[in-house]
Amino acid sequence: MIKVHRNSIFYLLIILVFGGLMYLIVELGSALNPALSSKEVNSNGSAWKDFLESMKYNIHHPLAILLAQIVSIITVARAMGWVFKKMGQPTVIGEIIAGILLGPSLLGSLFPELSSSLFPVSSLGNLQFLSQIGLILFMFVVGMELDLKVLRNKAHDAVVISHASILFPFTLGMALAYFIYDAFAPEGIEFLSFALFLGIAMSITAFPVLARIVQERGITKTRLGTVVITCAAADDITAWCLLAAVIAIVKAGSFLSSLYVIGLAIGYVLLMIKVVRPFLKRIGDLHTSQENLSKPVVAIFFITLLLSSYATEIIGIHALFGAFMAGAIMPENTKFRNIFVEKIEDIALVLLLPLFFVYTGLRTQIGLLNDPQLWVITLWIIGVAVVGKFIGSAVAAKFVGQNWKDSLTIGALMNTRGLMELVVLNIGYDLGVLTPEIFAMMVIMALLTTFMTGPAIDLIQKVFPKDQTLVPQEVIQKSTYRILVSFGMPERGKSLVRLAHSLIGTTQRNSSLTAMHLTPADELTYFNTETYEKESFAPLIQEAQRIGQKVTTLFKPSTDIENDIVEVANSGDFDLLLIGVGQSIFEGSILGKILGFTTKIINPENLLNQVRGKENLFENLPLDDRTRTIIRGSKVPVGILIDKGLRKAEQIFIPLFSEKDAFLMGYVQKWIRNSGAQVSMVDSENQIHSTHEIKESIRALGHYAPNHIQVIKEQNLTQSFLSSQDLMVVSFEGWKKLTEAKNLWLTEAPSVLIIHSIED
Repeated sequence: MIKVHRNSIFYLLIILVFGGLMYLIVELGSALNPALSSKEVNSNGSAWKDFLESMKYNIHHPLAILLAQIVSIITVARAMGWVFKKMGQPTVIGEIIAGILLGPSLLGSLFPELSSSLFPVSSLGNLQFLSQIGLILFMFVVGMELDLKVLRNKAHDAVVISHASILFPFTLGMALAYFIYDAFAPEGIEFLSFALFLGIAMSITAFPVLARIVQERGITKTRLGTVVITCAAADDITAWCLLAAVIAIVKAGSFLSSLYVIGLAIGYVLLMIKVVRPFLKRIGDLHTSQENLSKPVVAIFFITLLLSSYATEIIGIHALFGAFMAGAIMPENTKFRNIFVEKIEDIALVLLLPLFFVYTGLRTQIGLLNDPQLWVITLWIIGVAVVGKFIGSAVAAKFVGQNWKDSLTIGALMNTRGLMELVVLNIGYDLGVLTPEIFAMMVIMALLTTFMTGPAIDLIQKVFPKDQTLVPQEVIQKSTYRILVSFGMPERGKSLVRLAHSLIGTTQRNSSLTAMHLTPADELTYFNTETYEKESFAPLIQEAQRIGQKVTTLFKPSTDIENDIVEVANSGDFDLLLIGVGQSIFEGSILGKILGFTTKIINPENLLNQVRGKENLFENLPLDDRTRTIIRGSKVPVGILIDKGLRKAEQIFIPLFSEKDAFLMGYVQKWIRNSGAQVSMVDSENQIHSTHEIKESIRALGHYAPNHIQVIKEQNLTQSFLSSQDLMVVSFEGWKKLTEAKNLWLTEAPSVLIIHSIED
């Protein structure tokens, strides 16, 4: 007994002995200060007052305020990002709007006391510096996302389109500056500075947002995707070089004096390309794995980033240009960049970057636009921005040989401004080139031009006929029986491939299997998509080769996975869609106990509460919300695999519950004829003898393969029989009856395939 509790007893003795010693020391020490030892003990009221004063001091401490700001900002930014993602918009729009909502435009207007407490003027300096660190890290990632090899290979057409998409809006922006300079330029700012900044603000393109939209639309590997990404990359490099020159001119005060700054900037760029880049490449070649990329090596790259940012800030072309340049000269090894980005992307994009959005929102005072004339000017700014960027890019793309559909799509994508526009606007605001009114107008323009990108592309797709489909043409043209497998985790994908192979078997010449993996777009960057695709499909392809099954792969980043699955299944005219259901939704529930998943307790009502519309109550028991969405939208039969370690499908049993289950006989025929499976038909409620279609199908199959099909009664579903089976197949209606009746033999059931027919 003592041995069992020896550590606890020893721990208690330590607390008592050393606690007593500390109390004795305090008592002896109090005698050294007679003034305090003779002081009367505070009353309860005084102690409470002291406690409240202490709490008040803690709440208003700069660190406490900063932490409260960060929590509020991230919470609101993620919530708004999720809302706009559900609307089919880039999450960055929601995050920008979150910043405006937390600023004086809404929170400051409706709840001024809360706004002044959460964002006191004295705290904004800390928020600004933290947001700048986030921007530096973000621009570093943007620089690394640029694929310079693609830029070199596709530079000819891309440079023409990209430079036209800069020069046209730049010129229009300067022309607009001529008309509004007297009314809106800050006092003491020369026309050249004001016009140049308005021009660069009109001509910027948000490369990260554009790349994400291209991924989400599934056109990354198409000719159009390659051209538009290359255009955006060339645009980014050119625009940032122009911005550096504009900043140099504004800070120097005149064009001639700015030449010194521009000369230093050129020297800095040459140093980075000719000296620093080869040095970093040598290090990167030696450290291309997670294990080799040690902390000292990471420190070298971070020091390069910080020194580069520091150098450009000292030169006078802003620290962000240095961060962008440091990212662009990183080793071009894709694996290395992917590993390095993973180390900084979450902290930069999730934690620090939203601080920049809110800091921008705190500066954006939409309430200043309190005159109809100001809103007219805002509309002019939006019109100039759209005409300059959209039309300029589209016309240039058409001139170099693109068709009208691709040209207009390029124009719509290049018109995306997003976060990059906010960076430029904040630089102009800090330099005193933009007034609060113009700043607010330009922020609205940035939001609207980014927001309109998705709808504009959708409209172009409707006006022009589709010239491509997500489904490979060889699958559509050559196959009489087509199965689509959609998987998330590779292990589940392997089980689905085995299941599909058991249906196709020896008829591969007239059948096809397409394996599709959709991944959340926000988990990918432009340059790591190909690597992620290979890693996702590698285990599945190996399994397909092992069992001798040909498989076509389909990969797509997505912001709406379930609806994209439905779109591919319907547009490809597949005969069967196979998906998997995770075990986690069954854990601890009544259904989980039936199936043998008995880990943590989860209230089954959490599943039942997701009932929608007129759906049957029990229809929701086996399925999560995503699976039900797929079933509702699919125009092809859907097979839902509850995977309990499916290795093969040689022994299959199928319980029949009604005459509607007759469609299952078509699958029985495929299993027997194509892979020689042994199928046991379970005659529940005497359905086989009472349903002519089922009885005739069993008779025909028994004549064709007499040793491969048998009929058994439900009472014969013993533990020994169930343990010998590989798969249970049941109709959707039959599954609902099983779960409603809570059949005890389901506990011992193997993997389950629930088939939802089109008629269900």
